[in-house]
Amino acid sequence: MLSKRIIPCLDVKEGRVVKGIKFKDHRDVGDPVELAKYYDLEGADELVFYDITASSDNRNIMYELVSQVAEAIYIPFTVGGGIRSVEDIRLMLNAGADKVSINTAAVENPQLIKDAAKLFGTQCIVLGMDAKAISETPDDGLNVRDAISINPSSQWEVRIRTGSGDGNSTNIDAVKWAGYAVELGVGEIVLNSMDMDGTRQGYDLDLNKAISEGVSVPVVASGGAGGNEHFLEAFGAGKVDAVLAASIFHYGDNKIQETKKYLFDNGISVRYEGK
Repeated sequence: MLSKRIIPCLDVKEGRVVKGIKFKDHRDVGDPVELAKYYDLEGADELVFYDITASSDNRNIMYELVSQVAEAIYIPFTVGGGIRSVEDIRLMLNAGADKVSINTAAVENPQLIKDAAKLFGTQCIVLGMDAKAISETPDDGLNVRDAISINPSSQWEVRIRTGSGDGNSTNIDAVKWAGYAVELGVGEIVLNSMDMDGTRQGYDLDLNKAISEGVSVPVVASGGAGGNEHFLEAFGAGKVDAVLAASIFHYGDNKIQETKKYLFDNGISVRYEGK
């Protein structure tokens, strides 16, 4: 059995790590390089770096900062935000990233997934998905193929350019999009629940279960962790392969090894140094 992974997330805005609630009201947390080194020493399995306003600001990701973080750590490192082309992906891999996450550009140009997977391998290509529960008819979004479009039975919509609040509607069903993206070549999905982000009330277990059961690649739950029990629920009822968290680790509420011990004691296979 593959070990479940614990992954701290660095949401970066204007060169600083920040954390918000439901993608809004961001507060400064610290320096990305120093936090990356801290999590590496703490025993994190991987690290994710999101330049959260690169897409909404229509600018490129911060190459130099990505390079500095990569040089400071020894654990696998995923980078996302403002990735629009195969050349952008190449730059991030050359800067030291092990994997590159694409979100907005993948929705607007699904061929990018296929081209990138062919060039760099599916193991390098991560789909970052920002999903929001559908409570009313979505705004006018993209003209998308019927196979992935929202219908009356859809529960979650994919949103893009979420660096600024709710972002933009797409009219894309999150579960269908996940399956289609895997067909195109993504090797992993980081699933961000916009409804639970920063609330510390737990992951959206229904969303994570629906995506996990619908694809053959690892799914990483993101958005809502507030206690160790939430990680346990995500691995159990949510059926995910890894958990992404920010607030609970950034503010010192939990230590990585404490979380891993809790999970190990509850029967979850993790890389735990205290065995």
